[in-house]
Amino acid sequence: MIRALGSVDINVDVEQAQDALTDDERKQRLDDLTALIDMIRPAVQQDGGDLLLVEADVEKGLVEVMLQGSCSSCAISTTTLQAGVERILTDRLPWVTEVRGGVDESMDPEQSAAMGRGAYVPKYDY
Repeated sequence: MIRALGSVDINVDVEQAQDALTDDERKQRLDDLTALIDMIRPAVQQDGGDLLLVEADVEKGLVEVMLQGSCSSCAISTTTLQAGVERILTDRLPWVTEVRGGVDESMDPEQSAAMGRGAYVPKYDY
């Protein structure tokens, strides 16, 4: 929408202005996300892994996480990301529209496998 203000035209995107979050709303979203990640982490840690929040764009609804530890040599780490982490985040935080996940594969596979316990499923025969 364009409105004339004196002799200057101002272009105002009404939809974008309505969708803009306040600083308090951004902080609340990040606090809620962090609390939810902290709630999920013990389940991943119980199997010898860990879950880290890498990045969050609370305006766009994009969240990026990473699995570490035994997850890097676990055959079901993708399932943990999709059926576990992504599902929980999108179900409980309506503003989350996309969850991107990765697995830290910098750890030595044998060392990673040695950390595995619980629901850990080895990706390779060692």
